[in-house]
Amino acid sequence: MQATADSTKMDCVWSNWKSQAIDLLYWRDIKQTGIVFGSFLLLLFSLTQFSVVSVVAYLALAALSATISFRIYKSVLQAVQKTDEGHPFKAYLELEITLSQEQIQKYTDCLQFYVNSTLKELRRLFLVQDLVDSLKFAVLMWLLTYVGALFNGLTLLLMAVVSMFTLPVVYVKHQAQIDQYLGLVRTHINAVVAKIQAKIPGAKRHAD
Repeated sequence: MQATADSTKMDCVWSNWKSQAIDLLYWRDIKQTGIVFGSFLLLLFSLTQFSVVSVVAYLALAALSATISFRIYKSVLQAVQKTDEGHPFKAYLELEITLSQEQIQKYTDCLQFYVNSTLKELRRLFLVQDLVDSLKFAVLMWLLTYVGALFNGLTLLLMAVVSMFTLPVVYVKHQAQIDQYLGLVRTHINAVVAKIQAKIPGAKRHAD
C-alpha cells in the first residue's frame, strides 16, 4: 500500500511539473514565459563572456544592490512620514522555505527512478542487447563528434534553450505540414532499418 501511495505521489509531482513546463514552452502565459526565457538567455550569454564565478558574483551583487537600495529607501520614507511599517521584507523573511523530510524523500525517489532508468538503458545499449538500437546509438555518438567540433557546450545549450521555446509554437502553427514531412522521414528510416535487420544476423527483434 505504501509503495502504491509513493508511486501515486511521484506521478502527481511529475504531472504537475510536466503541466507547468508545457505552459511555459507553449507561451500560454506570455509574461511568465518571457521572464523565464529572457532569464535563461541572459544567463547563457553572460556565461559566454564571463566565468561561472564572475556571473554568480555579478548576479549576487545585482540582487544585493536592489534589496539594500529598497531597504534604505523604505527606511528613509518611514522616517520622513513618521510611520512604523516594519521591515519591508518581513513577509518574505517569515516565509517557510525549508524542505520537509517528505519533500526531500519525494524528490530523492524521483531522481533515483530516472538515474536507474538511465543506467539500465545505457547498459542495454553498450552491451548490445538489441543490435539495431546499439547501432543507432553509435551513429548518434558519431554525429555528436562533428557537432562537438563545430560548437562548444554553451553554444549548444543556448541553441537548445532557444529551440525549446520556439519549436513547440512553430509546430502548433504548422502541425499538418510538419507531421507530413516527419512521416516521410520516419518511413524512410524504417525502410533502412528493415534492410539492416534483414542483412545482419541476430539483428531482428525478438518478442521476448
